[in-house]
Amino acid sequence: MLLLSWNVAGRVRALDEQAANVLALGADFVCLQETTPTTLPLWSERLREAGYHVEHANTQGSARARPLVVLTASRVAGRVVPVAGAPWPERVLSTTHENGFTLVNVHSPTSPKPELAKVRTHLAVHRHLAVQATHPRILCGDLNTPRREHRDGTIWTFARDRYGRLRPDRGEEWDRAERALLLGLTEFGFVDAFRELHGYEEKEISWGWRRWAGGYRLDHLILSEVDVRECRYEHAWRTEGLSDHSALVAELDARPRRKEADPPGSS
Repeated sequence: MLLLSWNVAGRVRALDEQAANVLALGADFVCLQETTPTTLPLWSERLREAGYHVEHANTQGSARARPLVVLTASRVAGRVVPVAGAPWPERVLSTTHENGFTLVNVHSPTSPKPELAKVRTHLAVHRHLAVQATHPRILCGDLNTPRREHRDGTIWTFARDRYGRLRPDRGEEWDRAERALLLGLTEFGFVDAFRELHGYEEKEISWGWRRWAGGYRLDHLILSEVDVRECRYEHAWRTEGLSDHSALVAELDARPRRKEADPPGSS
């Protein structure tokens, strides 16, 4: 199966070209972040016309005048499963599909957002996924972390400054929360799809500065019980100005579901 995850940056004028690129790819799953009250109905219409089942995160619980909404489109129908504790419900969408397949689409708030929205989002999604399971599970989206990845696989989150020092105004709890999705799900069978294939030797970005070289790899695909054939970033979609993020594209094989173990004492 083919999966596309892309922060489309809420752009109205670029939507026609964005949609043309997305539909030409022919993905089985399309996970978009940063649709807006203006672009959400347009994206939903385009994707439904192309034969997708479309779900989007709940906007009714948002107190923001211009919420940025995540949308998931799939070739097979999905069922929405609430993610408890997500502070901005329009930024998190969990769906289950045939054979118990789970897909979680996330757009993390940025660090300056009030009331620890970023920290609380990461912890809520971690709680949602931090259970042992034998069915395929995928987490994708714009996680707005890390600040830096090192060749030995260690990371610096945005709880740290450019020199890796822990910022006093953020602290260890913030650091652990940002690491919770990148590294804190490994004991539950999750791996970073891109790094699993390509390692940490090369620096990779998915968001870049407009005027200066460099940027951050903020867009991720983290999965369990799924084999990765290919995982790449469509950088041209960013450098050509369609968004400030590169799209992530992956070819995946969901492993056959294994029989759940019988609980202790059962007969």
